[in-house]
Amino acid sequence: MLTSEFEEASSFQARNHGLKINQKVSEEHGAADLKASISEELADAYLVGLFEGTNLCAMHAERLAIMPKDIQLARRIRGGRA
Repeated sequence: MLTSEFEEASSFQARNHGLKINQKVSEEHGAADLKASISEELADAYLVGLFEGTNLCAMHAERLAIMPKDIQLARRIRGGRA
């Protein structure tokens, strides 16, 4: 029951997350603010995905709290350095 609710919430977030870049960047802010905004969104998307995977690893181990080994496993599964 808890797993199916988590999967529904996770799939809802995955469908609706996306990169939300502020499209109203005015001329006086320029490209530097746009680059900072894009970098922030990319970092946020990476961390959200990493912690979703980390939480799934902890749930698979039947634990409620995440541990460093969950983060390492999630990074290995995603193809990043562990």
